[in-house]
Amino acid sequence: MKRLKSLLIGIIAIILLLTLASRHMQRAQGQTGRNSLTIYNWGDYIDPALIKKFEKETGYKVSYETFDSNEAMYTKINQGGTAYDIAIPSEYMIDRMMKEGMVEKLDHSKIKGLGNIDPRFMNLDFDPDNNYSIPYFWGTLGIVYNDKFVKAGEIKHWDDLWSTKLRDQLMLIDGAREVIGLSLNSMGESLNSTDSKKLIAAKNKLSGLTPNVKAIVADEIKMYMINEEASVAVTFSGEAADMLAANEHLHYVIPSEGSNLWFDNIVIPKTVKNKKGAYEFINFMLEPKNAAQNAEYIGYSTPNKKALQYLPKDVRNDPQFYPADNTIQHLEVYKNLGPEKLQEYNDLFLEFKMYKK
Repeated sequence: MKRLKSLLIGIIAIILLLTLASRHMQRAQGQTGRNSLTIYNWGDYIDPALIKKFEKETGYKVSYETFDSNEAMYTKINQGGTAYDIAIPSEYMIDRMMKEGMVEKLDHSKIKGLGNIDPRFMNLDFDPDNNYSIPYFWGTLGIVYNDKFVKAGEIKHWDDLWSTKLRDQLMLIDGAREVIGLSLNSMGESLNSTDSKKLIAAKNKLSGLTPNVKAIVADEIKMYMINEEASVAVTFSGEAADMLAANEHLHYVIPSEGSNLWFDNIVIPKTVKNKKGAYEFINFMLEPKNAAQNAEYIGYSTPNKKALQYLPKDVRNDPQFYPADNTIQHLEVYKNLGPEKLQEYNDLFLEFKMYKK
């Protein structure tokens, strides 16, 4: 009997210790969540000095993780392994995440500086009334060319990429929506087309582009163009800005017949642990001087209209990166076409890449 009592006392003691340890861990995790902010963003997509400034102003410790595609970001957040407080997806992925309940509805009463955003970039189709996302950066897809090899004015349209003068001189971005999309635009079609016949026609037209394609890559485009190892490239405006800054012979063109107008917006994922900190980060990034500093560091266009006054005149007045309304009206924002249609784009793009090899 004594042994039984001793055993019971021992078991009770262990249970009490485990309970206390569990409560301590929960309190510690809760405290960590309140004192830290976990941000999930594209690589090199914020000025590191701004993170330090945010930490100093708020007292939060920022944990900064990066992704290289919207799909990778979606998968990681959907798995729920990491409690992200802030994420910065693109427009079509925001639409998908909204529909799948993966992002928090925003309380606009907690957001300061929303009026700083250019009205043109608010209340867009992928997030009406900006109930789930706040504009972070925007830009276009266009063509970079080197005037040492291509005369000014020779490249104005997507069709110009098919010129025999560009044999083995064209760099293409490694993206199905971008490449299939430019082919669709060159035929006068929408880059959001869901018509399979038109998509196949776009891929078939791309087959005629293969003699001109030097490589289909991502980040390497910048190096190729700066080092003048290629004369023409299809890339995003922010990447183009870096190239133009490094080589005075490079120029950026947005085809007048149409192209992609893209947006990356801030969202609060359902995994959020520090919602108060998430709103503080949004407010911090909406401050005009912070937005301008970020835009100058990254090279992409800021949607923060009040931030423009803090940017150099040659930047904010450059129509290549802050195009006029008559140019923007010909641009299209990527729509969420659904997994089946997106797979069709990917399959056709893969066929094109295989043909190139």
